[in-house]
Amino acid sequence: MTELATQGVIDTRVLDVAGVRADFPILERRVHGKPLVYLDNAATSQTPRQVIETLSDYYSRYNANIHRGLHTLADEATAAFEGTRETVRGFINAAEPREIVFTRGTTEAINLVANSWGRANLEAGDEVLVSLLEHHSNIVPWQLLADQLGIVVKVIPVDERGVLDMEAYRALFTERTRLVAVNHVSNAFGTVNPVREMATIAHAHGARILVDGAQAAPHQRVDVREIDADFYAFSGHKVYGPTGVGVLYGKAALLEAMPPWQGGGEMIKTVSFEAPTTFAGIPHKFEAGTPAIAEVIALGRALEWVGGVGLEAIGAWEARLLAHATAAVSRIDGLRILGTAPDKAGVLSFVVDGAHSQDIGLLIDQLGVAIRTGHHCAQPLLTQFGVDATCRASFAAYNTLEEVDVFVEALERVIGMVR
Repeated sequence: MTELATQGVIDTRVLDVAGVRADFPILERRVHGKPLVYLDNAATSQTPRQVIETLSDYYSRYNANIHRGLHTLADEATAAFEGTRETVRGFINAAEPREIVFTRGTTEAINLVANSWGRANLEAGDEVLVSLLEHHSNIVPWQLLADQLGIVVKVIPVDERGVLDMEAYRALFTERTRLVAVNHVSNAFGTVNPVREMATIAHAHGARILVDGAQAAPHQRVDVREIDADFYAFSGHKVYGPTGVGVLYGKAALLEAMPPWQGGGEMIKTVSFEAPTTFAGIPHKFEAGTPAIAEVIALGRALEWVGGVGLEAIGAWEARLLAHATAAVSRIDGLRILGTAPDKAGVLSFVVDGAHSQDIGLLIDQLGVAIRTGHHCAQPLLTQFGVDATCRASFAAYNTLEEVDVFVEALERVIGMVR
């Protein structure tokens, strides 16, 4: 990383891509004898050396359980862990650190809301609105509640571009609508949803809104108070951090009113067989057991790294990569792009006439290019578009225009082989 970037004063619109790439040891790999071109960032982004070093430093110097110990290592681990809570608060502009709950990822965060807020506030006949753009992790928890509680899951449709139908969204609300669960950015198509507007509409009808921010947090500035999200979730491994850690933001009043979801150590105040067990305050009542301490601390370092590079610069560069890739693949005969929203993040999904997506993915890997193929945990969306799988290239701060050209050349070679 350049010194300016490390100090957080890099030009917010100009990205030092070479300096960024130097932070990622994995980009020096060769795959099948070819330089690695990693374009599967919507699934998992790569990890900069600063985050890797943070993990190593924790296990090398102050590996200890947090909160309960009085010795030096426990104090240091607790300080670093709780320091990350403040880092996350600043990253998404939450009002206070206690609104930040650490989870294993976006999936667990959504399940926490479903099983705590949902079971406490929903009853048979109540409605939850989800969009057709959702990842399965923002569909299945609500379907499970529908089976168990008798709630109704209603689907917000999309148009032929993969853009939410906002008129249909407004029309779905009734006096029984209690929650809107929608992603900020579609993992399958890259569509950026108007979550601020959606929150305003939901609140006007007395409903809450949960935003799945897994695909937004790495690419654009997130301000949960400006959005007026009641809940917001994202994952560490999408935002240059480690796997196995994520974040649930919730407005303090909502979290305080919610019952614990999991029971165990740390989330209690008192436990007795003679009197009712009492619980810790927020956020700790939602963090039962020993958490992913090293991963949480490393997540904090990842968010600092992103802040040093600059989200505006990252977003602008990824938009350039997407435009370059879109123009190039659009010239390939028989290739159809799915998801053509005017406001998109760096995701390019496509199908090719006469070629199965899985075959393309396997063969292009032989040329050193990593893309994702399959349904991307968005089966209802792909079914709506008449396909069961797509190829997906997705971009990050360390990708280059030259890598896009390598990808397109490799894609053309592979298509020629499988047709």
